[in-house]
Amino acid sequence: THDTKPSKGVSGAQLCTALNRPDLPVLLGTPDEYVETADGNESTSTSADGTKSTTPEADVDLTTYSLRLSASDGDFGVADLAGFLGTGAERKTVLGHPAVVYSDRTIALSFNLGGGKGKADTSPGGIARSVLVARDAKDGGGYFEVSIWRQDFATPDDAALYRVAEKVLPTVPGWTVG
Repeated sequence: THDTKPSKGVSGAQLCTALNRPDLPVLLGTPDEYVETADGNESTSTSADGTKSTTPEADVDLTTYSLRLSASDGDFGVADLAGFLGTGAERKTVLGHPAVVYSDRTIALSFNLGGGKGKADTSPGGIARSVLVARDAKDGGGYFEVSIWRQDFATPDDAALYRVAEKVLPTVPGWTVG
């Protein structure tokens, strides 16, 4: 058997607690909405050499926005990852920590249950905006990722992404100030 590499002291439940804030709708610019679902879990993946790693993540859904917060304790820093994210990735600083912002396309699922034959289709969805933020100011490896996307497929507001990251990340176990 291969060893499972645990995340550094943060669970999906802890990430969910940090992300599912009472002021989340205000941070997103949708103050009249409320959180409809919130879930924290750990997903396990196996690398080519057989090493298993656990990625804690939290998902929160409102009417307009969906969000994900995840943690990685890998050896790569945010600066290392910026090159893999393509030409649209923008290097930033969030709360004094190196960061990179990038876009990704979501996948839309549609279900047709008519006529007694269930059928599911996938198609390109909307744009998700994500920010990877180094765990510490020195970018010594590991990061947190905050992603937001809209249910109506419109492009999310970057200001909302930054507001969420700046309020949520300091409350996550493993965040280093300075």
